[in-house]
Amino acid sequence: MRRWWTVLARPLALATVGLLLLVAAPRAGAPDHTVPDRLSDQQFWGLVTGMSEAGGYFQSDNLVSNELTFQWVIPELQRRWVTGRAYLGVGPDQNFTYIASLQPSIAFIVDIRRDNLRLQFMYKALLELSPTRAEFLSRLFSRERPAGLADEAPIGQLMAAFTGVPQSPERFQETLKLIRQHLGVQHGFALTPEDFAGIEYVLSAFQYGGPALAYANTGRMSRYPTYQDLMEATDQAGGAHGYLASEMQYSRLRSLQLRNLVVPVVGDFAGTKALRQVADYLKAHQAIVGTIYTSNVEQYLFQYNTWQTYYANVAMMPIDDGSMFVRSCFNACATTARSRSAQLLDPVALLIRDVAAGRIQSYYDVLSRR
Repeated sequence: MRRWWTVLARPLALATVGLLLLVAAPRAGAPDHTVPDRLSDQQFWGLVTGMSEAGGYFQSDNLVSNELTFQWVIPELQRRWVTGRAYLGVGPDQNFTYIASLQPSIAFIVDIRRDNLRLQFMYKALLELSPTRAEFLSRLFSRERPAGLADEAPIGQLMAAFTGVPQSPERFQETLKLIRQHLGVQHGFALTPEDFAGIEYVLSAFQYGGPALAYANTGRMSRYPTYQDLMEATDQAGGAHGYLASEMQYSRLRSLQLRNLVVPVVGDFAGTKALRQVADYLKAHQAIVGTIYTSNVEQYLFQYNTWQTYYANVAMMPIDDGSMFVRSCFNACATTARSRSAQLLDPVALLIRDVAAGRIQSYYDVLSRR
């Protein structure tokens, strides 16, 4: 995911950042967390609106990930994972695969674009309204469910079945009405007319693109993986961790959504509010951050020289030696001809230590840590 990040705050002086990094990042093991098992609609909406900043710009819709190998790191993340940890991510629905695989106590998806928040609310409604993967895909693609398609069908069979079904304008309008009713009336979320227009736009993109919908980057014609490619992806050993890989994976994600524990936030990683308020919430509930999925956000933070502020924000998070960054390196790190990117793991505490010591001065310094 390639993005341009706006500067929402004056960068801190390097000496001040170094001090914050040294004193703000806890190292102790996680006590039992006090994150609620369920958030009320009022609590959830309060987090969304209270943590969010003003939206920023990105050059593409970014409705679908362009990272095909993002599952490769999941077995190692699972090995390090401790029950009760929190998840922090950015971007569209690749977060759902990490969330379904790790089962965090709570997940925050922070993105500078308000359009991503709208996409997340569309997914929330569809996941809550759809008890099975087939029903979810039927609504997402605005296509009738193929006759005889079993709930437990393998993901490849599910995708192939919907590929052969024509889009249905009637199904689209029915789904859009259900989303409005579910979010605005049943939940009582005060989404604006612009928000619902954004949700309609995203749903229409999936209606016309179907399983073949792919990431589009303005001015570029490079091939990116389709939604179908991403849903059928596996780790290097062939293990399928996608949130649609099985009914079990789907139900794990859906359960968290039904309990309002996947919280979308509008925020700049180098801003003055969103990440800091996420940190405050997690510390108040004694929840350690287990995984921070950054995609390649850091590339742009270094480009705009706001990376010190970002790492100061991360240093405020409750972390320990098991907390891991998952970052995406494009082109130079690619390990397969089918993917332009590869995912790199990096212990959060070690990176924060190296930033404080002055050993990180460029994006290359970050990537070379792999």
